[in-house]
Amino acid sequence: MSTAQHFKPNRRDVEFNLFEFLDIGSTTLGQGPYAHLDEDTARVTLRELEKFCVNEMASSYVSADRDGLQFDGKGNVTLPPGLRKSLEAWYANGWDRFELPERLGGVGSPPSLVWGGFDFISGSNANAAFYMFGSFVARTIDRLGTDAQKACFVSAIIERQWGGSMVLTEPDAGSDVGAGRTRAWPSPDGDGTWHLEGVKRFITNGDYDLAENIVHLVLARPDGAGPGTKGLSLFIVPKFWVGEDGKLGERNGIVCTNVEKKMGIKASATCEMTLGDGAPCRGLLMGEVHDGIRQMFHVIENARMAVGMKSIATASTAYLNALAYAKERVQGPDLTRAMDKAAPRVRIIEHADVRRMLMHLKSHAEGMRALGLYTAHVQDLVELGGGHGDARADAADKLNDLLLPLVKGYCSDKTYELLGMALQVFGGSGYCQDYPMEQYIRDQKIDTLYEGTTHIQALDLFFRKIARDMGETLRGLLVQVESAAKGQDGGDGFAAERLALGRALADLQGIFGAIMGKLGESPQHVGVHANRILHAVAETVIGWLLFRHAVLAASKLEGASAADKAFYQGKVESCRYFSRHVLPGLTLSRKIIEASELSLLSIDEASF
Repeated sequence: MSTAQHFKPNRRDVEFNLFEFLDIGSTTLGQGPYAHLDEDTARVTLRELEKFCVNEMASSYVSADRDGLQFDGKGNVTLPPGLRKSLEAWYANGWDRFELPERLGGVGSPPSLVWGGFDFISGSNANAAFYMFGSFVARTIDRLGTDAQKACFVSAIIERQWGGSMVLTEPDAGSDVGAGRTRAWPSPDGDGTWHLEGVKRFITNGDYDLAENIVHLVLARPDGAGPGTKGLSLFIVPKFWVGEDGKLGERNGIVCTNVEKKMGIKASATCEMTLGDGAPCRGLLMGEVHDGIRQMFHVIENARMAVGMKSIATASTAYLNALAYAKERVQGPDLTRAMDKAAPRVRIIEHADVRRMLMHLKSHAEGMRALGLYTAHVQDLVELGGGHGDARADAADKLNDLLLPLVKGYCSDKTYELLGMALQVFGGSGYCQDYPMEQYIRDQKIDTLYEGTTHIQALDLFFRKIARDMGETLRGLLVQVESAAKGQDGGDGFAAERLALGRALADLQGIFGAIMGKLGESPQHVGVHANRILHAVAETVIGWLLFRHAVLAASKLEGASAADKAFYQGKVESCRYFSRHVLPGLTLSRKIIEASELSLLSIDEASF
């Protein structure tokens, strides 16, 4: 095993989630906008995408990190050669059409299939994954733009493989998007365009040399608009202006003025973008309506899902790398013969502590993937339901909103912890660049930070997603958890797992009971414990999903092939480990929250 062949996909688990557990062959494919797809086609697509990612995307993962980007100080970013080759292959093989609807010339894949495929894309090369944003920008303009904006940009982005970026953050505002000061005002020419002026920071793919044009989606505050997020509008701002004939015109006044030097994803251009300094920066008001934050949330939610799925994919390939190493590395005797100097040395997978770490990694990687793809399937239901106003679609939309902070917040937070454990399996070798663990850690840490830090996700979950409908959506989800815990699924063989799930649910309900009581004293109790609440909700849902996976897998053991039998038994073991070693942790969380007090806030700053 070498770093060059770092990526270890788990297509078997992706397919289990999609086709056996979620059964998208019956629930999604062949229906509505996905009437043209069937399960065989979807399976072939995933298999070919996996092959492409292993052979093409993963090949530049290490070189892109070592070579890095080149910035000329004049607004131009050059990609490292290996990464450029991988991205050129992406477009040459038509994979940019994977997520596009049929009417835009795409495959027309449902969200479940798209995010299942993103598991391979982001797991094989995190640097490359976010240069593929152009197609989503095209979809956004197609959804929110005027007819003229659609005609100008949508087909051009797709056919000419233009790039795209989302431009929110400002140096002084950071995560406080509503504090943004980039201003916009109507062009004095009266041509319907706007001028923008300001500085944005941490803009992924703000500039790079592969695409002939980059279409930026920029939040700015029109002169005279109110404060906060409600005063922001969304503008379409191309790197090169696009004429009515579709030809590229002059360079627009949105320019990369710095590229951040980062600990990880070093070949992903994180740019400072300066607008309107030295040359006018022109843009178009999205949809000709001032509704910027609502419009941008379509983009933000997609980005948050992508970040969560990237973390899940990284946790998975890290686990599989650690597993492969543990099966090969010989070191030390079996613990029962530790005093016998003549005892044979064994592979480290035979040591109890290594097995504990591997099962911890396996159960979490599979559990987080279950959460991510379950959420993706909920997005299928939103699309199939016919839009807002349809009761099924509205319910699915609320559930998706509830689950997104779990996917983004919990999975990114937990994966960073898990990567340290995966490195531990390698011992000292894992700290060296001979193996991919150290790069995984560097490349993944950003996931807990951008598109909203973990605590922002936790506050969003509590104060928006749960409070918005007085907890109705959460209660609906937990009713399903309760049904599993009180039912008889799996028979006597899963009695202990049902009991553990029931206890976890009771602890979670106790957590909410306690925090609601504390809320009357001060909202700061939520500030202290919001992350713990986020984790508790996520682990309860994951425990429920792993239980359902295990029951299904156990039902398929009889008559299965040797490979399938090992896979299905592994599903049972993941559930059992999670039930015994993770879910009991909710009891401690409940007790800590029940005893919550705010002395932390009265500590003198000098004492920190």
